[in-house]
Amino acid sequence: MRLQVIALLAAVALVSACSSSGDEAAMTENTGTQTQAVAPPPPPPAPAGPVAGSIEQFMQVAGDRVFFATDRSDLSDQAQAALDAQAKWLAAFPAVVVTIEGHADERGTDDYNLALSARRAAAARDYLIAKGVSASRIQTLAFGESRPVATGSNEAAWAQNRRAVTVLTGGYNS
Repeated sequence: MRLQVIALLAAVALVSACSSSGDEAAMTENTGTQTQAVAPPPPPPAPAGPVAGSIEQFMQVAGDRVFFATDRSDLSDQAQAALDAQAKWLAAFPAVVVTIEGHADERGTDDYNLALSARRAAAARDYLIAKGVSASRIQTLAFGESRPVATGSNEAAWAQNRRAVTVLTGGYNS
């Protein structure tokens, strides 16, 4: 009989453990509320681009070179537009100093090409000065035909080598 009483008590305890305890009302109240969806995290920020006042920014915003016609040192409209962009960038970063390197293609004598490349560098320098860049911030170098960027003895190569390149030499950000 004792065994029956213990079994009965165990059954009652089991049934009472499974019955609701009044939390049903609380659960009903909770199921009536709406849950807000959690927003996904924002996308990572877009790359900021080059550092302001850096060589990379100068190249991206203004470009570093202008090109010339055969045996010429005068600036084309396209060259002037490129130098306008350089002058604007240089105005925004007044601590930057530059060297303008003049170049020529392989045709002509060494002396002729050296003088022509000097005139090309001077033309770019004078244009930047006319646009408000201080002359004290600009140096020029002439390389003649000694530093070609394109090899070959054809018009495409020669056109790329007839150039003036603006190189940032100081005061820029890394």
